[in-house]
Amino acid sequence: MNNQQPLATQHCQPRKGKEHALDQAAIATLLPQLPGWKVATDGKSLVKDFRFDDFHRTLGFINAIGFMANHEDHHPDIEAGYGHCQLLWSTHDVGGCR
Repeated sequence: MNNQQPLATQHCQPRKGKEHALDQAAIATLLPQLPGWKVATDGKSLVKDFRFDDFHRTLGFINAIGFMANHEDHHPDIEAGYGHCQLLWSTHDVGGCR
């Protein structure tokens, strides 16, 4: 990952091995670029809750996330219910964040 470029302009690059996991300093530097996201309680993932007016909008959002995640080959864990969705993102191949 290029920490000099804005995250919004980057694409996922496959990585394997714990040496590629982001440390807490890197996360603290990059997290402000992701409004509303926070480090999950496990310390190895990023999490964000999303709210919607109804279930149809929730499903539309999930489908859009699924399309983008498949394109990037980087898939979140998704928990959803009526009017809400939580995304939990980590990189399993590097063991999450450090």
